[in-house]
Order: sequence, then structure tokens, then C-alpha cells
Amino acid sequence: MESWKRLLLQNKAWSQGKVEVLPNYFKELSREQNPEFLWIGCSDSRVPAEEITGTSPGELFVHRNMANLVVHTDLNLLSVLQYAVDHLEVKHIIVCGHYGCTGVRAALQKKSYGMLNTWLMHIKDLYSDNRQQIDMLDEHAAARRMVELNVQRQVANLAKTEIVQRAWRDQKRPEIHGWVYDMTDGNINGMLRLDHESDIDEAFQLNTGL
Repeated sequence: MESWKRLLLQNKAWSQGKVEVLPNYFKELSREQNPEFLWIGCSDSRVPAEEITGTSPGELFVHRNMANLVVHTDLNLLSVLQYAVDHLEVKHIIVCGHYGCTGVRAALQKKSYGMLNTWLMHIKDLYSDNRQQIDMLDEHAAARRMVELNVQRQVANLAKTEIVQRAWRDQKRPEIHGWVYDMTDGNINGMLRLDHESDIDEAFQLNTGL
């Protein structure tokens, strides 16, 4: 059997199993979504947001990209962020990186990856800012530390966006969480949390306006 056909068969088995337990499951699910969380994670196939958090469809609003970056010129990310904050009114935003991230490892190498280099430049800039610390570590430890620093940087980038600044000013939400998932044991490390009372560079703070 071709692999894509297997996915369709598994979908039928999954949907039938849901209905057998809860006959109105899909009718209820299709009415509206009201997630409490926006998840910004890596596209890595080994880090499925719902599975590693034990959540069900409808609980997470999910955006994934290479190395879970928050880039201020990424209209895809910003569209997801604005919809989640302004329309879904999420209470929490989670940036989740993971040890063993291939995007982070690639950014630490002096190789060309074609058009991917433009995306990896954001991580290379982070490495450049922390070169003294990272170069003291062996290759494995350096990659792990870069994953942690990357999560910290992306949380900071989120806090600086007008979308978050406006929501913090007007509604005192959402909280932003920086997490790292360890694929070797399945555990998530909650590294940091920011909210409307956190200290952010005044250059990015909104006091008036729309």
C-alpha cells in the first residue's frame, strides 16, 4: 500500500473511533474554536504540539516554522499572531524549541543551504551575539545552549510586537512562555515567562494610539 493511502485509512479509523465514543464530537468541534493557547513551535516532525502536551483538537492554535522563529517581517507569523491575540483572545502564547533542532545545528555550521540561508541568518545573528559563551562549549552542549538562547530571543521578539504590546496595554494579556522540549525523554522545560508587567525596552512599549 502506498504511504499516502495509509494516512487516509488511518483518518477514517480515527474519525470513526471518535464518533463511537462521542457521537456529536465533530458537530461540537466544528461550531467554533476557542483555544486558550497559541503555540509557536518548530516544524520538526518529531515535535507534534498536541501530542507532547496531551491536548485535543481545539485547545491549541498552532504556528510552526523552521526553528520556531519570531521574525518581525514574517507576515505569516504576524497574521497568526494577530488573529490569535485580537480575535481568539488567547491567554497564553508558547514558544517551544527543542534540543536536537536541525535548524539550529545548521546555523552553527559554515555550509551553504541555498535559500534556507536567509532564514538561518536569524540564528546566526544570535550565535554571533553569544559567540564567546557558545565557543567555550563542545559541539553537543553548544547546540543545546543555542536552542535555549533561541527560545529566549523569540520570546523577546514576541513581546516587542505591536500586537502583544497593544494587548498588554489594553487587556493585560497574554502571558508569553518560553519552553524547550527534550526528545530524549519527552519532557518540556518551562524556561521563562513574560507578562504585561515584565520589563521591556521602552523603545518598544506602547502608551497611546490605536
